[in-house]
Amino acid sequence: MVFPTVQFAIFFPIVLALSWALMRRHKVWKPAMIAASYVFYSAASPAFCLLLAGITLGNQAAAKLIGHSEDARARKRIVVVAVALNLATLGVFKYYGFFATEVNAVLDSVGLGLPLPLAAIALPVGISFITFQAISYTVDVYRREIEPSTTVDVALYLSFFPGLVAGPIVRAREFMPQLEKPRDPRKVAVGAGVALIIIGLVKKVAIADTLAREIVDPVFGVPQAYSAPDVWLAAYAYAVQIFCDFSGYTDIAIGVALLLGFVFPQNFDRPYRAASFGEFWRRWHMTLSRFLRDFLYIPLGGNRGGRWRTVRNLMITMLLGGLWHGAAWGFVLWGAIHGIALVVEHQFRGRVKLPRWFAWLLVFHIVVLAWIPFRAPDLELAGAFVAQLVQPGPATLWTVPVVLATFIVIASQLMPAKPLDALRVRFERLHPAALGASMACVIMLVAATVSSQGVPPFIYFQF
Repeated sequence: MVFPTVQFAIFFPIVLALSWALMRRHKVWKPAMIAASYVFYSAASPAFCLLLAGITLGNQAAAKLIGHSEDARARKRIVVVAVALNLATLGVFKYYGFFATEVNAVLDSVGLGLPLPLAAIALPVGISFITFQAISYTVDVYRREIEPSTTVDVALYLSFFPGLVAGPIVRAREFMPQLEKPRDPRKVAVGAGVALIIIGLVKKVAIADTLAREIVDPVFGVPQAYSAPDVWLAAYAYAVQIFCDFSGYTDIAIGVALLLGFVFPQNFDRPYRAASFGEFWRRWHMTLSRFLRDFLYIPLGGNRGGRWRTVRNLMITMLLGGLWHGAAWGFVLWGAIHGIALVVEHQFRGRVKLPRWFAWLLVFHIVVLAWIPFRAPDLELAGAFVAQLVQPGPATLWTVPVVLATFIVIASQLMPAKPLDALRVRFERLHPAALGASMACVIMLVAATVSSQGVPPFIYFQF
């Protein structure tokens, strides 16, 4: 179920009214929200709900065993098995086809002719986000950061529909404490929730989808048909599209969660103003960045153990971070580019001092160029796209809406944050009637930009 659709516009008001009516009756509210979340997820496929229930029960069993055990070795064995099973589930659904195809190609190249069987396995929506949150719960229990929760609480944590299919990745220690006491409907941050939903709708429908339709999809589909001006604009436009698409989703998700009485962590903080790659990853998909840091980079050793181990740990983290996005070599290459950039940055830290404007320009353009293999259907088309960056010719796709949207989004991230934050706070404090009227106006304006094919899925639904 996609947020900016008629289907969700019918679903959410019913769930919101039910939530506010039952908030103080905690024992009834929790099962009601679980049921609503499973209805939301079943819109993709009812079969996916069985997988979600299985992941919930499996991780709850592991957490209970860990919590009841006083033997450190036994606790470690249990958490290792639990994490391995979670990753195996993710691997089967997300990577088996890619792995089998690549192995078969290698076997054919050496004449062995023993192909692995290829099976058509449907990729459950949001499986990566669900798996990471499940790992978060089990590991947080193992680290004694939280106690094992009830099965109902774990089921709600892993199925809570605002962030179910595309995040943000909410750690168990952030969500579980919010379930301890009933929500108070009088303390719901209505203004902040409505403001975030409006911002998210504008980002997704009015900006991201328009850029995709007008320039990104045509140029990335057949880059050979366009010359350098159009190809460069498409590269910048895709950087804006993926930011507005994904941050738009998380804005809506955080806003919807707020209206239900829950606080999600921030996931984006103007990433295109970063003047270093370390800063970029502290601003882009922040919940994934900290997950990779806490559950992969630091356990590998982090920056302890010398220069080469740090290089190894950075590269492993970023390569796996790229592969997390999907089973394709383009994602691996994207992760490798960021990994190499972080390694170079780490090696020259304190030795070379660049002017901030030049550092920003360098980082921004490497980030934009790295998005090319991320977006391109395959490495061959990515190579063709890069080749067209130096192909002279006319600008056939430069329209005022496309250029203006691309420029405004990038420029807005370079502006001071205080004026924009102050404007948002003033909006959040409007009377509920004014908030409702504002949302109605925005919905009508945004709807006017929707194509006849409707609202396409969010980019991160595939991850």
